[in-house]
Amino acid sequence: MNRRALAFVLCAACSIAAWAAPPFEVQDPMRGPTPVAEETDPPLISPIENKDIKRMRTYSMQPPTIPHSIDGYQVDKNFNRCLACHARVNTEQTQAPPLSVTHYMDRDSNVLAEVSPRRYFCVQCHVPQAEAKPLVSNTYQDIDVILKRLTAPASDKK
Repeated sequence: MNRRALAFVLCAACSIAAWAAPPFEVQDPMRGPTPVAEETDPPLISPIENKDIKRMRTYSMQPPTIPHSIDGYQVDKNFNRCLACHARVNTEQTQAPPLSVTHYMDRDSNVLAEVSPRRYFCVQCHVPQAEAKPLVSNTYQDIDVILKRLTAPASDKK
């Protein structure tokens, strides 16, 4: 048998073996035990947190999360509902946190009179929080918690 025929026979044998192998069982946290080929009912949408409480950020330079519902907010090229409260000219009346000065800068750090077009669509970076159970377990710890644990006296580490 020449090499070409041998390669063909090996490929055919491997493909037959692959079809005969039992399916690899993987459970997706979003789908649950439903096989991939079957359609599932979508999960209920979790309610959006609406507490208006400023949250601690998880890492430096993290964009603040939105502490209230934004359902029905218009944010498009013609109008941005977020700016009705968060634009610097409105914050005295609304008591909403003002936009950072970085939102008024272009890519060359020139300060603009209006919100920069590259910072205009708020939900590109800022997101509301859902009161939902995590899909996968998480053991994340903030760096400050880790540093405190490492620098704590030996009697505190128990």
